[in-house]
Amino acid sequence: MTMPLVSIGMTKTRSLRVIAFLCALLVASCGGGGSKSNNNQNPPPGNPPPTVGLDARPSNATCVAPARGAGGASVDITDAFPNLPNISQPVKVLVEPVANPRWFVLRKSGQLVVFDPDNATSVSTFLDLSGPALRTASEGGLLGMAFHPDYPGVPEIFLYYTINGTTTEMRSVISRFILDDIQSPGAGTDEQVILLVDQFASNHNGGDIAFGADRLLYIGLGDGGGGGDPQETGQDTTRLLGAMLRIDVIGTGADYNIPAGNPFDNEPDKCGPGLNVANCPEIYAWGLRNPWRWSFDPPSNVLWLGDVGQGAREEIDQIVAGGNYGWDCREGTLPFESAGCSGPFEDPVSDYGRTDGRSITGGFVYRGTAIPGLVGRYVFADFASGRIWALQSDGQGGFTNEELLNSSTQPSSFGVDQDGELYFTDYNNGRIMQLVATGGGVDPVPDLLSVSGCVDPATTTQPYAGLVPYGLNAPFWSDGAAKDRYIGLPNGQTISINAADDWDFPPGTVIVKNFRLNGSLIETRHLMRHPDGVWAGYTYEWNDTETEAVRVRGGKVEMKQGQDWVFPDEAECLQCHTTVAGVALGPETAQLNMDFTYPSTGRTHNQLETLDQIVMFSSPLPGDVSTLPTMPDPTNTGAGLSDRARAYLHTNCAACHQPGGPTPTDLDLRYTTSLADMNACNVAPDSGDVGIAMPLIIAPGDAARSVLVARTNRRDVDGMPPLGSTIVDADGVALLTDWINGLANCN
Repeated sequence: MTMPLVSIGMTKTRSLRVIAFLCALLVASCGGGGSKSNNNQNPPPGNPPPTVGLDARPSNATCVAPARGAGGASVDITDAFPNLPNISQPVKVLVEPVANPRWFVLRKSGQLVVFDPDNATSVSTFLDLSGPALRTASEGGLLGMAFHPDYPGVPEIFLYYTINGTTTEMRSVISRFILDDIQSPGAGTDEQVILLVDQFASNHNGGDIAFGADRLLYIGLGDGGGGGDPQETGQDTTRLLGAMLRIDVIGTGADYNIPAGNPFDNEPDKCGPGLNVANCPEIYAWGLRNPWRWSFDPPSNVLWLGDVGQGAREEIDQIVAGGNYGWDCREGTLPFESAGCSGPFEDPVSDYGRTDGRSITGGFVYRGTAIPGLVGRYVFADFASGRIWALQSDGQGGFTNEELLNSSTQPSSFGVDQDGELYFTDYNNGRIMQLVATGGGVDPVPDLLSVSGCVDPATTTQPYAGLVPYGLNAPFWSDGAAKDRYIGLPNGQTISINAADDWDFPPGTVIVKNFRLNGSLIETRHLMRHPDGVWAGYTYEWNDTETEAVRVRGGKVEMKQGQDWVFPDEAECLQCHTTVAGVALGPETAQLNMDFTYPSTGRTHNQLETLDQIVMFSSPLPGDVSTLPTMPDPTNTGAGLSDRARAYLHTNCAACHQPGGPTPTDLDLRYTTSLADMNACNVAPDSGDVGIAMPLIIAPGDAARSVLVARTNRRDVDGMPPLGSTIVDADGVALLTDWINGLANCN
């Protein structure tokens, strides 16, 4: 057997490690009874010598990622209320936020009608806005509705409708209706007009309105109509068209306030008919063509939106503060025109072409229980083709469209009942249809942690013996939880390390993480790379007796140990575990270049040397660990302040904020990036000032003016991280504050 020579330039220690590695291979293939295909695992006891943390790589026979499930949910549609009379031209359906709710349906012709779902044999008119003033031509009419956040305690509803313009084709109206009697308002309704928006054509009105978790009113407006954005409103922030607006209407009467955190909230004047400002402070995001139906997903507060295309693409967006969604520079993922197109633009989550449809109807993330295969997935439709889809994570931070069914309906809006089940209005037939399960694909990821193969068969709270534990220099903030981490590497497979010192795990890998609050197991997460190479995240909730953990589908927030604890849904996992950062975020060279005490042996040794010796890597380490990258623990006050702060940003922020990351900014918060190259120091924010006067992302010597600190110090829609956390990391905020206050410049 021919063996390679040891490099002349290696150190003595390095040479001994390589010789030990070669001897292990020789024994395994020539006298150890193992086949050649097993050369990279389980060196015999005593090789390498017990100076590292583990004697040998454990055999992992059970904690291996299975094939991805067929995923799909087999669904059909049914008439939800077959005895209900037809409701002509339905454009919106809502369920009253009370214990025994009525259902409200908006008709384009101006009537708001209601019915009792338990005795759905008739409808009654709640309000009637029809009349000479209401403009129902083209895409106009009664289009949107929202209940006051404190309804019925505050008996108010908000409506969006269109009227004839005074000097323009059409005028959009946002009004508050104060109800004397929520059961039968009739003439006892006081209307307060809050906002008027003129537009030059009768189409592309948007029309949806809704309150967010922040109790602010969001309003979707189209580009004003016509074809190809003739007045270039999509990229014009001096007008309210082609934008998502956000205003404060709680207790303001016929007026409204501009909330802090809007991108242009420092403008002294509001927008409106006849008013000209540098940028409209009502705008929350822009670059939209015709946002026809959108919704918030309550567990994550993500705003999902369907934007109707021009002639080539229909798109789905996740709306963020200050986001520019590209119209009319782009239509979906395709370029449209180049004039006035500076960007940066937010990419659509997904889009589709005209062979599938030509008018997207935005939907909801499914949070019901009747269709398990849909839980946590965004469901939407096309008004023209009748097709209904659900987004399917591709495991790489993106999505594909899974067609659920091709119906003969015209879905004009979606709605959800109190149980999270999904309905839609069929515009052509005047019906309310429900999505129902007809079966579903097999999901090989088990519902019980005890049968996952990743725990000790005898003691569920203990890890499976085939897992390799590890620790991190700079752990991620997880709302104060203590964490245990393990790598489940398939037998015969190894980890490769790229030029950026990120680790690439082979298919079949399972990264396991346990979370504890006050010593109690709360959650276990599995990040799996399935055999087809696609990554996916799964999570399990422990019961109070710690005898079992049950898989959580679709995410949720539960009170655990006196605090709100976020169980992420499958799609949210991949929003943080970004492809650009290597998906498996913690395991990287600089993070594991540290001593670690291995529970199975009680020995403390450098993790990189240990993993190298037991042949976890596809190639030996490129040098002694003293020459390899490392970073400090942010809580170690013996390390340099700048290094600690940069390590904190690397762990908690850089997964998204680096070149190629999924954000509209060009921030680079990786540990290895110099302060001058972070695109943050002395740089004005382009996603809102969060209420700070003269803000900068990092203002040297002045943390109070630094948006980086302000966003880290909050957990609302402007907070960072934007999901997965409900508690501010006070120590992290203090660390960033001290670092920035100590900066004299950006060098």
